[in-house]
Order: sequence, then structure tokens, then C-alpha cells
Amino acid sequence: MDTNVLRWFQLVADGATVTEVSELEWTSQPGVSRALTRLSDEVGAPLLRREGRTLRLTHAGATFKHHVDAMLHQLDDGLAAVAQLMDPESGMVTVAFPSSLGSWLMPELAAGFLKKHPDVQLDLSARQDETIPATGTGSEVDLELTTLRPPSRAHHWRGLMREPIRLLLADGHPLAAAPGPIPIAQLGGERLIAMRPTSQLRTVTDGLLARRGVEAEVALVADDLPTLYGYVAAGLGVALGPGRSVAGVSLQVLAEDDAFREIGLSWAAGRRLLPSAELFRDHILQLATSRRLPRTPAATD
Repeated sequence: MDTNVLRWFQLVADGATVTEVSELEWTSQPGVSRALTRLSDEVGAPLLRREGRTLRLTHAGATFKHHVDAMLHQLDDGLAAVAQLMDPESGMVTVAFPSSLGSWLMPELAAGFLKKHPDVQLDLSARQDETIPATGTGSEVDLELTTLRPPSRAHHWRGLMREPIRLLLADGHPLAAAPGPIPIAQLGGERLIAMRPTSQLRTVTDGLLARRGVEAEVALVADDLPTLYGYVAAGLGVALGPGRSVAGVSLQVLAEDDAFREIGLSWAAGRRLLPSAELFRDHILQLATSRRLPRTPAATD
């Protein structure tokens, strides 16, 4: 059914004449009358009866009118909701990120953006399985902060910054007093504390070890960075991870020039971003281009 005709029926049912509807809708009076007749035929029952110059609802028309009102109300709400989404200053942006960026980069990016665009809604979610891209044509995620480049051309990716990977040691560990950068090869005999296998950080650190042929024993697995640091501080092993100032933990620079993780922004190539998501993406990329991104905690120690 033509929603315009349903609105004409609604107007007539609420007391407007066919002439008034034709003038309001910029169409001919016979065209409105024919459309209302076709509507009755589609419904299968007379919806309006003529009393003099006025059209009145039949019993079937009154029943149908109740549902038309509800349907058009829902339709108008839907159109308004879409219009709000299409407004870059009032839409919603869904962003995924690895949990290791949840204590500094993601909150600071969001706070800086909302200062300029306070009516945009941000839906931020730390990922459980960080090894699979969160964005895609069938995903509800608009943007993803990630330290792993997506493996295919189905995603756009822009590098934002490099965060150094440090050797994390308990205070008093023999390597904590080393005078210079420590080669990863020296970790071969150490008990290693690693992040869970579904962590992006685990993928990065496993790559560092594998490229040097180091097979360190994984003594403990941590679900998050605070736990990783807690295990190290307790002397349960050593770890590779981003540098943080934590009591009981010494940070040592690694000798390898690839001891870093690259943080980037990803979004699906085959899916058009809504204006508010484009606004947040451009905000982040502009910060990166002008080198005004939040500094890593290691850089502020």
C-alpha cells in the first residue's frame, strides 16, 4: 500500500474533506478520491461512506484506522530515528578496541571527541576475541582500534602510532640491573607470563619471540594487563608488554628494533559509514596527522 494514500485516508478519517486533502497534498481531487477507492478495494471492505459532502468512517474503516494510526506513528518514529542517525552531530558510533588500550587511548580519544560533539553517542566495547577483525559488512561495529593489520582488502586500515614493547621484570631480577637494551634471545631460559591467546598483545609478543627462535616456557596466562603486571611484580616470571609505571615492576628496553606494536584504526571497506562515524574517524586521523594523539603511558613515565 502507498503510505501517501494511507495518510490521505487518515486525514479524511480525522475530518478533512477530499478537497482539503487535495490542496494540502498538491494533487487533484479526483486523484485523491480514486486512491481512497483503491485502498478500500485492497483492504477488501468499504472504509468510507458519504454523508452529504462529508466522508465518514464505516465500521471496517474505524477498525482499520486504529492500525493505520499505529503503523504511521511507528513509521514516523523510524524516519525520525534514521534522520537523527544521518545527522553527524547526533548519531551513534560503535567502536571496538583491545582491552589493553582501554585504560588510556580509547577513553582519551572519546573524551576529546565528545568535547567538540557532545550530542554524538559513542558505544565503546572491549573485545573478548581480539584476533578476528570486529568490523565487516555484516558487523554492527563501525570502527576498530587495533594493533593487528586486517588480513584482507575487505578492511581499510590507517596506522596511528607505535607503542614500544618492554621487558617486564620483578624488582631484584638479575636482568633488571642490565646497563643497556636486552636481546630477546636472553629470555630463552625464563618463565614467561603471557596474555591470553585471543589477545592482540599476545599475537604481537609471540611474533617477537618467534622471529628470534626463542621458545620460552609460558608459566602463567593473564587475561588483562593489570593481572600481567601483578604476576610479574610477584616474581612469578617475566613478560613482554607495553611499559607502565607499576610498583614492583622494572621496565627494560629490548635491543630489537621491531619491539613495538603498531596501533591503527580499521573500518570495513564494503560498508558505508554513517556521518557520525565518519566524523569520529576523521577526528582520530586528524589527531594522528597533526601528531596530537594521546601519548602512551610509557612516554609519560
